[in-house]
Amino acid sequence: MPQAKLSITAPRADARRIYALFEVEFEDDGYPVGITEIDEARGIELVELYVEGDGAEEKRRADQVLAASGIDGSVEAEILPEIDWVTKSLEGLKPVRAGRFLVHGSHDRNRIRANDLAIEIEAGLAFGTGHHGTTAGCLETIERVTRQEHPRNALDLGAGSAVLAIGLAKLARIPVLATDIDAVAVEVARENIRANGVASLVDAVTATGFSHRAIAARAPYDLIVANILARPLMNLAPDMARHLAPGGSLILSGILTRQRRAVIAAYAGQQFRHVHTLVKGEWVTIHLKRG
Repeated sequence: MPQAKLSITAPRADARRIYALFEVEFEDDGYPVGITEIDEARGIELVELYVEGDGAEEKRRADQVLAASGIDGSVEAEILPEIDWVTKSLEGLKPVRAGRFLVHGSHDRNRIRANDLAIEIEAGLAFGTGHHGTTAGCLETIERVTRQEHPRNALDLGAGSAVLAIGLAKLARIPVLATDIDAVAVEVARENIRANGVASLVDAVTATGFSHRAIAARAPYDLIVANILARPLMNLAPDMARHLAPGGSLILSGILTRQRRAVIAAYAGQQFRHVHTLVKGEWVTIHLKRG
């Protein structure tokens, strides 16, 4: 699918307002927003938004946001070449350590130490290589929770590349169901599961939320991990409660620090209690328990 870049330059104060407005407007879409200083002397900054498709609809929305906020100007849209940007951006990235876990590419197998739980993930189309703060935060929390609670079955909801499901299987040697809304991600996940030698423990299926018979068949779960986005996680709180065993643990990420309280409040309404929050830069990983 083609991608487009929407951009606008503005004086520093306006640019930071635009950045904040775009973050709110496109939060549910999951589109990344960036801001860069391009002229220090004049105080000019560049705000960029990367979207799927030709960007026409997103440009219309962005221009409406600017107009409603009284900010002059409009965004420019640029169609980007159809390149696997994930693979390109990950070329040359170093292995990532998260607790005992080492997430690495095949070219870094020589970095594996005797006690490492190595997860081999190549750059590809599916999200989740360990380099993002949410993935690393989940892995560290998985290690702590598994050591304390010894879960017997687990669900990785929104699995992406299945790095978390693979990590769980290698650490706890328990059955894990990995699900994702994206069929391409699920195919990549299955390849990663086989490559990491945990195909006997991890199954991957395409599912939206909890709407798959395989999810219901394995419930209730002792541990559910979901690295998605704050708004979908809040909407899923009732389903999480229905599928998690009493006393089970929930690990949530894909949450900005400013969204933490709202997510915890949504789950408190479903009788979850907050246990721990791990902060990685601007992202948090939240550990909750039911009962």
